[in-house]
Amino acid sequence: MNEKKTLLFLVDDDALFLKSLEIEFSQNTTSVIKTFATGELCLDSLTQNPDIIILDYYLNGVDKKAINGLETLDKIKTTNPQIPVIMLSSQDKIAVAVNCMKHQAFDYIVKSETAFIRLQKAITTIFHYQKIEKALSWYMEKM
Repeated sequence: MNEKKTLLFLVDDDALFLKSLEIEFSQNTTSVIKTFATGELCLDSLTQNPDIIILDYYLNGVDKKAINGLETLDKIKTTNPQIPVIMLSSQDKIAVAVNCMKHQAFDYIVKSETAFIRLQKAITTIFHYQKIEKALSWYMEKM
């Protein structure tokens, strides 16, 4: 059976970190990976209907005029609230994480040597929730 591959968007203005994430996901998953250096480029590609977006909190490190991750998150959720977005940042502050969750991020992960493992776990959780939601919808339709 031919299963649809997961389309994963990676958005980060740190080129080195973005490339390392792309390599990790390419080598350890069967996902189709698309990378973007700005929120604007990600938003322009939303018509591709990504399954998951991993989005950096700060996106204006290179281009000071670029929109930041929170603004990008808000625009993603306005366009398609069903796309799960995992926020990623070097900011290890509870207030930043809480703010991201208020803006409908699925999770908040601090950039570290364990970030990739934590991202994989978050993605697994997303698929688990989606499976439960699908089953629940099916049961609700039958009632």
